[in-house]
This record gives sequence, C-alpha cells and structure tokens, in this order.
Amino acid sequence: MMRNLLLTISFDGSSYHGWQVQSNAQTIQQTLQDGLEQILQKRDNIVGCSRTDAGVHANMYCCNLRTENNIPCEKLVSALNAVLPRDIAAIDCKEVDYEFHARYDCKSKEYIYKIYNSPIKNPFLYKYSLHYKYLLDEDMLDRQAKDFVGTYDFAAFCASGSSVESTVRTVMNASVERDGDMIIFRVEADGFLYNMVRIMVGTLIDISSGKIPQNSIRQIIASKNRFAAGQTAPAHGLYLNRIRYGEVQHEKR
Repeated sequence: MMRNLLLTISFDGSSYHGWQVQSNAQTIQQTLQDGLEQILQKRDNIVGCSRTDAGVHANMYCCNLRTENNIPCEKLVSALNAVLPRDIAAIDCKEVDYEFHARYDCKSKEYIYKIYNSPIKNPFLYKYSLHYKYLLDEDMLDRQAKDFVGTYDFAAFCASGSSVESTVRTVMNASVERDGDMIIFRVEADGFLYNMVRIMVGTLIDISSGKIPQNSIRQIIASKNRFAAGQTAPAHGLYLNRIRYGEVQHEKR
C-alpha cells in the first residue's frame, strides 16, 4: 500500500547548492534521495517545503515522499541518520494523508537571519552568520522591522528576474533582538519571494548605516522598486527556522 511520509530534517547548507536537485552541483534533495534509496531500495521522489538558496541553513525543513515500503517511521529516522552526512540530520517522520503536500499545505514559514555584531571577527561563526563590525541598535531596528508586517506587494524585496505570478505576501511577524554579540532578525510569512529575507536584512543594515532613512520601509514597499530597497545580505546568515502546517487535518486517519 502506498504511504505518504512527512520527514523533518535540519541541515548546514554551507557545502550545498540549495535544496533542489541540479545536474552539476551537490544539493540537499539529491543527498537525501541518495540516503533514502539506500534504505528503501527505490528512488522515490521527495517534495520539499521550500527552495532554499546555496549556503542557506535549516533548523527545520519539511518534505514528503510517497513510498510502498512499510518501514516504521522511527526506524526510518534512525536509518537515515546512519547514512546521511554529518551536516544533514533527520529529526522526525510521520505518516500523513496521501494528499498532503509539503509545499502547498504550508501555512507559514519562519526564517531567522544571524548577524555577528562585534568589532572582532569570530572564525567559528563565519559560515553561520554575517559579521558586521559597526554597532547595531537592535531596538531601533526592531521598530523598523515592524513596518514589514501586513499584506503588501513586496516586489521591492524580490530579486530582479524572478518569474513569480504574484509578489503579494502576508508577513505575520517581524522582529530584531540581541543575544550578546548576535543580532537575530526573525520574520514569519505565508510565503517568501526570491531573496526576500536577505533583502529585508540588507535594508535594515542600510538603515543602520544611514544609507537609507529611518521609517522608510513602507515607502520602499509602496515603490515596488527593487532599487529603492537595500543590499542583498549574504546567504550564510539565513536559516529556515520553522514550518507551520494544519497538523490535525494532515495526520493520517
């Protein structure tokens, strides 16, 4: 009997060219499929919740696969962790309704972006956060970030050349906080455009440096002009942090 399994994984994206399989580069999806093929003896297709860019990390990433194999979910998690490389971990697996789709059934996604805010660089953090040596005012940036919240056309925060049908998205929460020398930007939305979070971060940094005036985020959004927003922050500080589903209706009955 065909089963639909929802897998939750986490990964360090430093050595990968994002999620989606590519013909000339190592990706998370390909590596996960290789591991599953070893265990299930068949190369089943995996559907991911998001297309992460090269170098982006995930504290929580969800994907589903349909398989006729009857391996128990807990044994699949254990088996995956035995064959996956050290920078990818299987966290959870559960059987869900056959119609469940990891991407289309997603209610919201939360990303975080880490900025190591210190005059001295840290060699152990350079792959996992953006080093920014000038002092950032987290309270001011938190106030600025609140202007992202709402349903807007975020075309100004989308990389040029993106071919999505609509650039309207709803941002539920956005905040900036400090934990020691680490500044964390947190944003939750019903979906994200290409490079949207990284452009948000770059805009906040440009506000901090004075390149962009304070309290101008709503004007930038209204402009729908990518050139009105700030720089695109590098990928290595970005983490897919949490995925929300309507869990009750999607658990297998």
